[in-house]
Amino acid sequence: MAHEVMIIGGGVVGMAVAYGLARRGRRVCVLDEHDTALKASRGNAGLVWVQGKGAGMPAYAAMSLASSRAWPRFAGELGERTEVDLEFEQPGGVDLCLDDDEVRKRCAEYQALYDAPWAREAGVRWEYLEGARLERLLPGLGGDVPGGIWTPHDGHCNPLFLLRALYSACQALGVDVRPHHPVASIDPGEAGFVAHTARGAVRAERLVLACGLGAARLAPPLGLCGRVTPVRGQVLVSERLPAAGRLPTPQIRQTASGGYLIGDVLEHVGHDTRVTLDTLHALARRAVTIYPDLAAARLVRSWAALRIMTPDGCPVYEASQRYPGAYNLSCHSGITLAAFHADELAAALDDDRLTERYPLFSGGRFDVQAA
Repeated sequence: MAHEVMIIGGGVVGMAVAYGLARRGRRVCVLDEHDTALKASRGNAGLVWVQGKGAGMPAYAAMSLASSRAWPRFAGELGERTEVDLEFEQPGGVDLCLDDDEVRKRCAEYQALYDAPWAREAGVRWEYLEGARLERLLPGLGGDVPGGIWTPHDGHCNPLFLLRALYSACQALGVDVRPHHPVASIDPGEAGFVAHTARGAVRAERLVLACGLGAARLAPPLGLCGRVTPVRGQVLVSERLPAAGRLPTPQIRQTASGGYLIGDVLEHVGHDTRVTLDTLHALARRAVTIYPDLAAARLVRSWAALRIMTPDGCPVYEASQRYPGAYNLSCHSGITLAAFHADELAAALDDDRLTERYPLFSGGRFDVQAA
């Protein structure tokens, strides 16, 4: 059989795993849909973000922190292989609180998450800042913003350049990347798996689902978790402006090229990827509240994209008991976890030790919670 591993999904998650497996000498094939299907990988804000992730699941918080710490080496290696600058920076970040209720809620969440023994042992640092201390990290911050939470663990990159670098590195390593191959169905057999696509059947010994929202359809027949739902985000982009030395935030960040990405909304609207004027107006008002000088900036474009969300917001990493050799990866934090996916997760898949290494991330946890 020509391919040892077939990955369904050519977004950041699938390509990071393909890169990791190919580095370990595996013969990998990636089946992907059309370019327009890469909504999450191409529509996100490029944050390599730790703070706040893992409420209710400390293992996810620790994983996010470890991946963030691995990102400098990961970005450097990809850059050397491909000569693509990922525009990765890790100056720290601020999660802004825009009213007093957010301050109380966010601080309580962070205390519960990061005052635990695992966080102290891992060296997690965070601090609530306000006034002049916060303004030093976010020059020009509006006076109506009460405060924000700072950590040194956060950063950002250009997600399009990341995806480009992963494709380039994978192809150089011999990965058989097949765009325009949407998968209609998958047949498991004694000799492996057969994916039926619009361009014919593709076979491989093992199968990895990294297909985002497509898992809802493709995972359950393989005995894997398909409990993923779309959550829409919308983004506004400003014209290019002089660098202001402002740390990234989930609400707004300035890119390496000078434009501001303005976002951070969660909308449960099914598979609707349209932008809406009401939301864009709200984003623009919030941006001016945060940085009043942006009132004079021109907006040049906007977009909407769909996050992949599990019931508890944490990733699913699981192996099928019904069909050994089939795996499912569902994750809405593909940028932050890219370094982890390309290294430790790829190693666990390669060694067939996914369940042993990450038992807490099985989709079966949702059945337990429901019971």
